[in-house]
Amino acid sequence: MIRRGLGHAGYMGGNLIGSTELEFGVPRPRLGAADGESPQQQASAPLDDATLVVRAREGDVTAFEDLVRRYKVPVYRIAVRILNDPCSAADTAQEAFVTAWRRLPEVKAEQAFAAWLYRIAVTRAVSTLRTVRSHVPFDETVTVRDRLPGPEEHALAVGLAAALRCALNRLTPEQRACWILREMEGLSYEEVATILHTSPGAVRGRLHRARLQLAGELTPWR
Repeated sequence: MIRRGLGHAGYMGGNLIGSTELEFGVPRPRLGAADGESPQQQASAPLDDATLVVRAREGDVTAFEDLVRRYKVPVYRIAVRILNDPCSAADTAQEAFVTAWRRLPEVKAEQAFAAWLYRIAVTRAVSTLRTVRSHVPFDETVTVRDRLPGPEEHALAVGLAAALRCALNRLTPEQRACWILREMEGLSYEEVATILHTSPGAVRGRLHRARLQLAGELTPWR
């Protein structure tokens, strides 16, 4: 949790994101919806992002802790899908929240906090990816679980998942980020563009090139 009594500039962070034992492959909510909350909790939540951002910017540490709890799962999930290292992804998520805490005064559209936070996380993850060229994770358990009963089909699906993972690794970091946010996180073109600080047209272009490349890589599996 955030250490109380420290200003934005002085906070260097404790463990912001907590446990990173997460499950992937579940349909994601749109930007601004809290992961891990029941419908009853979401319906009864009294404070939206904008209110929490305003309060946190005024020094209310508890408000920022609420934002951390709300977004620690999607921020980590996006980071670990861009990187192939849970430890690096956890560090990226941690740094994203520390950066967000320090830069809260820069937020002008409080209602767009989620996209702003995701942009920080993606920028950091892509920067790390350019350096280490990690592999994109693909949850093989989710891919084959409850779908293919026989061992031969299971082996085939695992091989296809491995091929897709290798193909994703050959994409540029920018194309990979677009593909993950659009195809795995289920965000709209406009949401992806906001996070990547580009236009929806540019997102469509990157995705088109990524899909062509992936299709070529996976031709033997058709």
